Amino acid sequence: MVAAGHHHRSTTKSSHKPFKSRYATKGSLKAKAKGKTEETSTRKTPHQQFLSKLERRNKARQIAANKHRDVLRAGKVFDGRRGAARIISIIPLCADGDAADAARKLNGSLDIALNIPTSGVITVGIERFKQKVQYVIPPRQDFLAVLDACKLADFVIFILSAKEEVDNHGESLLRAIESQGVSNVVTVVQHLDTVEPAKRRPDVKKSLLSFISHFFPTTVKVHSLDALQEAQNVIRSLCTQNPKGIRWRDSRSYLLAEEVRWDEREGLIVGGTVRGKGLKADRLVHIPGYGDYQVEKICAWAQEENLSKSADDMVMDTDAPSTELEVLEVPTAAQDDLTELALEEDVMRDVEMDDSMSIATSVHTTNPQSVLLDDHYYFEEKEDERYIRPRRLPKGTSNYQAAWILDSDFEESDMEDVEEDEDGDVGMRDGDSNGEEPRPEDGEEGLAGESKSMYAPTEFGDDTKSEMFLDPSPEQEAEQIQAFRSRQKDAAEDFEFPDEIELPPNVLARERLARYRGLKSLRSSKWETAPDLPHQPALWDRLAQIQNYAATRKKVLNEALVGGVTVGTRVLIYIRNGPRELAEQKPNVVAVYSLLRHEHKKAMVHFSVMPTISGTISTNGEDNEEVDPKDPNSLTANPVKSKDPLIIQCGPRRMHINPLFSSSSAPTKNDVYKFEKYLHPARTTIATVIAPLTFGSVPVLYFRPSAECPTNPTMHLLATGTSLPPTPRIIAKRIVLTGHPYKIHKRLVTVRFMFFNKEDVNYFKPVQLYTKRGRSGYIKESLGTHGWFKATFDGGIGAMDAVAMSLYKRVWPREAVPFKL
Repeated sequence: MVAAGHHHRSTTKSSHKPFKSRYATKGSLKAKAKGKTEETSTRKTPHQQFLSKLERRNKARQIAANKHRDVLRAGKVFDGRRGAARIISIIPLCADGDAADAARKLNGSLDIALNIPTSGVITVGIERFKQKVQYVIPPRQDFLAVLDACKLADFVIFILSAKEEVDNHGESLLRAIESQGVSNVVTVVQHLDTVEPAKRRPDVKKSLLSFISHFFPTTVKVHSLDALQEAQNVIRSLCTQNPKGIRWRDSRSYLLAEEVRWDEREGLIVGGTVRGKGLKADRLVHIPGYGDYQVEKICAWAQEENLSKSADDMVMDTDAPSTELEVLEVPTAAQDDLTELALEEDVMRDVEMDDSMSIATSVHTTNPQSVLLDDHYYFEEKEDERYIRPRRLPKGTSNYQAAWILDSDFEESDMEDVEEDEDGDVGMRDGDSNGEEPRPEDGEEGLAGESKSMYAPTEFGDDTKSEMFLDPSPEQEAEQIQAFRSRQKDAAEDFEFPDEIELPPNVLARERLARYRGLKSLRSSKWETAPDLPHQPALWDRLAQIQNYAATRKKVLNEALVGGVTVGTRVLIYIRNGPRELAEQKPNVVAVYSLLRHEHKKAMVHFSVMPTISGTISTNGEDNEEVDPKDPNSLTANPVKSKDPLIIQCGPRRMHINPLFSSSSAPTKNDVYKFEKYLHPARTTIATVIAPLTFGSVPVLYFRPSAECPTNPTMHLLATGTSLPPTPRIIAKRIVLTGHPYKIHKRLVTVRFMFFNKEDVNYFKPVQLYTKRGRSGYIKESLGTHGWFKATFDGGIGAMDAVAMSLYKRVWPREAVPFKL
């Protein structure tokens, strides 16, 4: 039995070892055969990781510890009575909303009696929770002040009414606040106790909850401040909950100004608590509505003993000398300057020494004989290189003899070996060494190598008889053009096809469209930049250009993570050459944002544009898509065109812009994008301007200034968007010339009303033609002197089709102007 047991153990032991070693040896042999190093584990993907129970517990414990550490880090800035105050913005959405009354009821739930002004900033110390809160109450009708208050807030309280619905102004506020980014949201209702009978009050709260959840789906309850218990729950949540923050805001340093004053010796002084990232004296600061400034120094601001004080009571001791304050940080030699553009001497270039400029200029010509197609001018050959049409000569005639023979010296019967194809073109027989190769002016058809034997260019409706073309009289042609164009002119069609233009008969197309060119492909054709150099803006070469945006953005954001004055420190910022009117005007909400490195420099920047939904939101949370035709912000009633004046808000900045709209297609091979004349509803568009750089994806709001007061955009939100990387985008404006197919013979078509003289037809001959039903072709030859021409297509076209030609020119964005209060 001992032997049997020993034999059993040995069998069991040996049965496992060969199994493991067999696969290990097989894997090692494969690795050696492939020249690879043997790996210790063959499991690579997370789905192939088999963790034990102890490993799973340890991993879950680590995740919980990391989350707990993040929560403590986020709430550390608010710890204790000396911590930073929680910024709470109170925004009424209805006309009968009272923000001051809401703040009084929140304080009254904790037995705090304090005078609350109708607007401004008030700091309140709450002993029960050992916290401080700052109520920010902007004037409801001041649209910009409300947006500024919500950008700074850790919590936003929206006030609804049980008696009145949210008006258009309140709905516009909601859309703008939601689009620019918002932290934690709390919704309360006023005047609920006035609803009779009392059993209807829960239904009113459900209706209001349905409305607000349309904008903020995470909202689960609407609180009534008339009830003491609910008011206490709201203030408890505000004092104990950690705000989620706003990503673009928290990547920079910012503060809410608690003190703004002017000192004759020191200049503008702004006091507040540092939030977001560490505040650095080397970075520029931006004050919304006033511009960018340098920092003179940053000093510590003593903590106030009285925690409950309003904005009117916060007056610093002006007699205290600034030397008694502790200086926390001063600028270094690497401080950012206020230069927006590169210096002119830095961008001066010698054209003769610049290879790229020399190559580009060599393609450009001052007196072209044809339109520029991609990067080539056609019909620019020298006199001895021009194409010579084959002559009709008898068989066996030498070149010397041909020089003495006139075309009228022989009869048709002598040309038995000369072929005339069905196109009317004369060529040599197959096998002749003098056969003609496809020419560049033939376009894609000339390079296709196919025989053009599907039509006869001089035959119209009769296969055995040709007819002579006669130009119509000027009076007859004018009547035909007027009848044709008046029949097609329609406002809806013009809005749907904004690229189509109609040239008057007395205008030369080659002069009127001298800056336009043809492109074989808008996405892949090379765009020659030399012809555009005389038309580019004077500051174009001085704009900032980022070669690797992703790496630069990462470096700039990582630089903001380290150094600077610690978050939560109360500081005084001495602003160099600051605006004195800021201290004199004393606005309700003053914010100071620290810019990232290079964010003051101007570049060609892009923003996405998505028009907002017109209409209203009903109390059940559904969109009412009925559009008022008299609404000034309706794109249907009042379309927005490129270069129309708009007011834009990108993060902390506001600017007056005249944007260029372009298509939002995927990145192209040649960085060429089609210009959009209109901002179309329900379609994302790209707006391009010359403006300061903005790193990261920052929300963008668009407003259309009113005719009465262009500087005050107190109106509905026009569109929203996001800042995009400043790529070198070429915006090409397209125009479409259309013609009428007058006579059609298979694939040969006579076109009229596109041009009105023979020279224009020859000038634009290299550009490809197309029809709206998908056929493509080229101009074959001109007919007469009034701009009629023959065109060949890759298939038959219908009599109701239209022949079109697309031409492009580069357009340049305009410079943005800072918005001033």
